[in-house]
Amino acid sequence: MAFLEYLADPSTQRSLLEQSGEHLFLTLVPVAIAIVLGVGLGIWAHRVPALSRTIVGATSTVLTIPSLALFAIFVPLVGIGNTAPMIALTLYALLPIVRNTVSGLYSVDNAVVESAKGMGMGATKRLVKIELPNAWPVMLAGIRVATLLTIGIAAIAVLAGGDGLGTEIFRGLRRIGSAGAFESLLGGTLAVVVLALLIDLAYLAIGRLTIPRGIRE
Repeated sequence: MAFLEYLADPSTQRSLLEQSGEHLFLTLVPVAIAIVLGVGLGIWAHRVPALSRTIVGATSTVLTIPSLALFAIFVPLVGIGNTAPMIALTLYALLPIVRNTVSGLYSVDNAVVESAKGMGMGATKRLVKIELPNAWPVMLAGIRVATLLTIGIAAIAVLAGGDGLGTEIFRGLRRIGSAGAFESLLGGTLAVVVLALLIDLAYLAIGRLTIPRGIRE
């Protein structure tokens, strides 16, 4: 009952809505940067197989670093605020994008690539017109995973001075044992879950719009 009253409070609704917008910004900007970097690294790893293990291994190593520790590493360099968490979140988002870009490009039928080459297509044209479109379903899956991963990790950005729904969650944690603490903790957590579900639905819609039915099925 107390939780429903908490949700019905206009000030709570405004706060959660504002923090959700901040959380979305804190998630989508790093993911956008990671897409540019990750796709580029994935293409490079596919083109130069000798570098594939190094590139994938380096991005994998980032995920072994505790998120709070990685946030803290960048605080002395860029200060308290959203910048340090956004740098760290960009690094965390790289692995699924890089790995799926490499996997997607390797999944393209070699006969199709050779046919394009026989038609006189250069390497860049083959990449843009043949390889990337056919690799897109696998790449999109990696971007989707990276985004959902980032949404979850972004909740602790508040510990490095960042914004987002972590503000409400840690407000509850700081007040554990006092009135309203559980409501804040649960409210912030549920808002993160709802945001993740909405983003996931958005990716499903993007997939339906951008992946031809033949490939999708």
